[in-house]
Amino acid sequence: MLRSQEARLQGESSPVDVGSPPRTRRPVPVLTEGPIGRTLLLFSLPILGSSILQSLNASINAIWIGRLIGANALAAVSNGNNIMFFLISAGFGLGMAATILVGQGLGARNIVQVKRTIGTTLVFFAGLSLVVGAGGFFGASKMLAALHSPPEVLGLATAYLKVVFVSLPAIYLYTFVMMALRGAGDARTPLIFLSISAVLDVGLNPILILGLGPIPAMGIAGSALATLISQWIGLIALVIWLYRSRNVLRLRRDEFRFLRLDPQILRSLVTKGLPMGLQMIVMSSSMMVMMSLVNRHGAMTVAAYGVCFQLWSYIQMPAMAVGTAVSSMAAQNVGARRWDRVGRTAGIGVLYNVLLTGALVLIVTAIDRDAYALFLGSDSPAIEIARHIHFIASWSFILFGVAFVLSSVVRATGAVIPPLIFLFIAMWGVRLPFAYGLSSSWGADAIWWSFPIGSGTSMLLLLAYYRFGGWKKARMLADEPAIEISEASVSVG
Repeated sequence: MLRSQEARLQGESSPVDVGSPPRTRRPVPVLTEGPIGRTLLLFSLPILGSSILQSLNASINAIWIGRLIGANALAAVSNGNNIMFFLISAGFGLGMAATILVGQGLGARNIVQVKRTIGTTLVFFAGLSLVVGAGGFFGASKMLAALHSPPEVLGLATAYLKVVFVSLPAIYLYTFVMMALRGAGDARTPLIFLSISAVLDVGLNPILILGLGPIPAMGIAGSALATLISQWIGLIALVIWLYRSRNVLRLRRDEFRFLRLDPQILRSLVTKGLPMGLQMIVMSSSMMVMMSLVNRHGAMTVAAYGVCFQLWSYIQMPAMAVGTAVSSMAAQNVGARRWDRVGRTAGIGVLYNVLLTGALVLIVTAIDRDAYALFLGSDSPAIEIARHIHFIASWSFILFGVAFVLSSVVRATGAVIPPLIFLFIAMWGVRLPFAYGLSSSWGADAIWWSFPIGSGTSMLLLLAYYRFGGWKKARMLADEPAIEISEASVSVG
């Protein structure tokens, strides 16, 4: 059965599929060939553009909320987004494991592995998103109470979260499809569809918050509803594009048999994905505890901290974009057994991160007062608090970026446990004890200084593991016979 499937996949006639040269579409760059620096940069740029769009989307929505509803609503969104980040992390690791399998499968020219991965992950994600979404909808108020959310923001945050949780299935599936495309070497298509979603979200926010014509004013729930609508529309549009373009990642009607839980793929998703998801949970849970610490200093400090996060999202963008590109590039080269390219990809990725993240830290520091005024108004007392937070903590994202790039490389082989351990040590063994232990004498400054302390610890541990650890011996799946196809025929958009 599999052999006949392999032969059919090789012989399918399509300008963007296996078995025919690309005629009408620009082929995706082959990540196992060519100059590494240029390829990595060109692959990173659309990912960076996607990050910019997502951050602009969040920032503009925060401006709408802060200006149209008030600082308490902005603090409510800050609390709500911490919970959403925590719960989305439950599916992130599975998506990351699937992305690595897609990349390794294409690098090894094993298209059946790619199809099996897509089918299993879609089925698993659909069920997981429904469970997490339902649990979050009914447990929103209890989660916020556990965060010690200030009483003045609790009701607003609950209303916001309940609507956002309804959109969780679309968020999960939309994110997975875009991650799979990047794992296959296509960073351009996710950028296009994220643009559609971002424009919809930003445009709908003021309409649904304030009301327009027959549309009633919904307040903060309207902002969440804008997210729901934009995510579902974006997901549906992307799926339609996959089929109309005859993309190699789509499952055709006679391939729907892959829409089942393949035991071998599922085992890899769970055993490799859960540790990667736990990394996100370790990070997000530490952020939630940090949020609980910040909440003890009052609504103005919470608002200032939330605005800093808006600017920090821009500072982190180069590291996240380069790290994502490095992960896909490393996974394909691991599949192709091009270890020389894996090492050079790591070194160039670290260099790009230091240069780009360092430049952004300087730029944001130079314009911080005006930037904070966009969210808070020029006369808000939270501006000086935000500037103080940024001055202490922002440069730690250079260290975070180095750790993120190295972690992306070693995970691309299937080495997922050591990065999890290192992150746990850095967050729960160093950062949080530092923030708690010095809070009585340093006050809120202990929280801000814990950022560079924790990031520096994570970076040093990963540098040591990259240099001396056995990450190259790790595997995502047991070795399988590869399907030999020409590199030129692998074009996914």
